Amino acid sequence: MGPSLNDIVISSGEPEKPAENITCMDASLYKAAAVGKIEEFNNYQGPELESLKTPNHDNVLHVNLSTPERIWQRTRFDFVLQILDKCPSLLLQTNAKGQIPLHVAARYGYSTIVRHLIMFCARVIYKDLEKLGMDQLNAVRGMIRHTDQESNTALHIATRYGHVEVVQALLEHEDPDFPYFANINHETPLYLAARRGSRRLLSILLDKSKSTAHGGPHGRTALHATAMVRDPWVTRIILEKKGNLTKETDENGHTPLHYAAHLGHDAVVEELLKWDISVAYIGDKKWGMTPLLMAARQGLFGTVRKILSYCPDCCERVDKRGWNLLHFMAFRDLSRGFRILLKNDNATTTEYGSVRNLRDWKDASGITPQQVFNACQYDKEEKKEQIVKLLKEIVNEEVAEKPVYPIGLPNISADKNLEKARDAHLVVAALIVTVTFAAAITVPGGLQSEKGLEQGTPLLIHEAVFKAFVVTNALAFIFSVSALTTHFGVLDNQLSGFKFFRETVLYRTQSVSGILGYATLAMVVAFSTGSYVVLKPSHGLAIVSYLICPAFLLCIWEILNPLMQM
Repeated sequence: MGPSLNDIVISSGEPEKPAENITCMDASLYKAAAVGKIEEFNNYQGPELESLKTPNHDNVLHVNLSTPERIWQRTRFDFVLQILDKCPSLLLQTNAKGQIPLHVAARYGYSTIVRHLIMFCARVIYKDLEKLGMDQLNAVRGMIRHTDQESNTALHIATRYGHVEVVQALLEHEDPDFPYFANINHETPLYLAARRGSRRLLSILLDKSKSTAHGGPHGRTALHATAMVRDPWVTRIILEKKGNLTKETDENGHTPLHYAAHLGHDAVVEELLKWDISVAYIGDKKWGMTPLLMAARQGLFGTVRKILSYCPDCCERVDKRGWNLLHFMAFRDLSRGFRILLKNDNATTTEYGSVRNLRDWKDASGITPQQVFNACQYDKEEKKEQIVKLLKEIVNEEVAEKPVYPIGLPNISADKNLEKARDAHLVVAALIVTVTFAAAITVPGGLQSEKGLEQGTPLLIHEAVFKAFVVTNALAFIFSVSALTTHFGVLDNQLSGFKFFRETVLYRTQSVSGILGYATLAMVVAFSTGSYVVLKPSHGLAIVSYLICPAFLLCIWEILNPLMQM
C-alpha cells in the first residue's frame, strides 16, 4: 500500500534532524467539507474524522466555516450539526493557530452557527439554552473563553470584525464580571470595538459586561481609540460609562484630547472638553505639549479656535522649549489666522485677547513667534539656523499613528548652493557668448577682399553647410545672452530678503540650466558645420568633422541615461 494521505513524513536526509510530520486531507473530502456535502462523510470508511486535517491542522469544521459564502446558510448549518453528531471531539479541536471552530465562526460572522456550537457544547436543544446547569454553563464558558496563540477569544475576533450578532450570542452565557483581558497585541474587546467606531458593539459590551478592561496597544485606552475615529457619539458612549478615562495617558503621555486635537477631530475635541475641561492643560511626556499646541503644530486653526473657546487661558501653557501657541502657528504660515492673532491690536474676542499677549514671549533660546515667522518667510533672520534646527525636531514626531504634517523648512545650504549654481551659469553663458561672437566675426573660409558689391562678405556664403553654421552659431549666441539677462533682475537687491524672490531665483536657475543646454548643443553643431565647410576638400577630415556632433550626443546619452533610470 502507498503512504496515507493523512500523514506524510518529510525527511531532510540528515539523521540528526527530526522529520517533519505534515498532515493533509483527501481532495474529495476537502471539497465536500468546503461546500457542506455531508454525503461524502456518510460514506466515509477511513480513520476517525478528527484525524482528517489540512497542513495547517484545520479539521472538517474549520474548512467548512472558513470557506467564503458560496453555500446556503441552511446547508452550512445542517453540515455542522451532522458532522458534530458523527465526531463531537471536533468542537474543541484546535488548528495550527490554536483556534477552535468557534473562532472561525466568529471571524466570518456566522451567528447561527455560534449559537449552535454553544448549544452542542451544553448538550441541550436550542429552547433549553436559557436553563443551563452549572456544569453545562462552565463547559460553555470554557469554550467561549478559549484563546488562540495570540490570546484572542472568539469575542476578540468577533469584535475586531464588527459582527454584532455574534458578540450578542457570545455574551448571553458569559459571566458579566469576567474580565476579558488583552490579547498578545494588548487589545481588549472594548478597545477593538472603540477602534472600529461601532456604537452598537460598544453599547452591547458596556451593557452586558462589567469588565473594566479597556486597554489597547502602546498604553492607549478605549477612549483614545474613539478619539482616533472622529465620531463624537462613540466618544460619548465611552464617557458615560468610563468618564474617568479622560485623564488616562498612553506611553507617551498623550491623553485622548491630545489625539483628537492632533488629528483635527473637532467634534470629539468638543465632547471631551464638555466632559472634563482640565485635560486641556495636560502636557505630554516628551515636550510638555498641550492639545492646543498639538493642534497648532498641525496647522489646524479650526481646532485651535475650538479649544480656545472652552478654555481661553490654556494658551498660556508652553512646552519644555518655551514655545507657545504663536510659535507653532508661525511656521505653519496660517496667513489669515496667524496675522489676525499676531498683528491685530483690536482683538474683539476673549480668546484672541489671551493669545495677543503671547506675541512677544520668548522661548528658552530667546526666540519670539515673530522671529519664527520671519525665518520661514524671509531670508534675512539672525537666528535662522537655530530656528531651522528646532523645526526639524518638532516635525519629527508621531501622535495617534499619524506623523506631524511636513513643512517646507527654510534651507540655508540650498540658498548657498543656489548662488553657486547661478555663478556657474553666468560663467558658462559668458564663455559661450564670447566664443560665438568671435566665430560670427571671423567666419570660416574668410571674407571677400576684392573691391565691389560683395567686398567683406563670406567667401562660402552660398554653401548650405555654411548657412547651417551661421544659424546654429546665432542660436547659441541668443540662448547664452538670454541666460545672462535672465539672471539679472532690476529689483534683485531690494527683493533679495523675501521668500518669493528665493523661489523665483530657483525657478530662474532651473530655466537657465535648460537654456544653456540648448546653447551648448547649438555651439557644438556650429563647430561641426564650420569645421566641415573648411575641411571639405579633404574627404577624410570632412567626415571626421561630421562625426563631432553624433559623438557629443552619444557622450551626453551615456552620462544622462543612468541618471534617468535611478
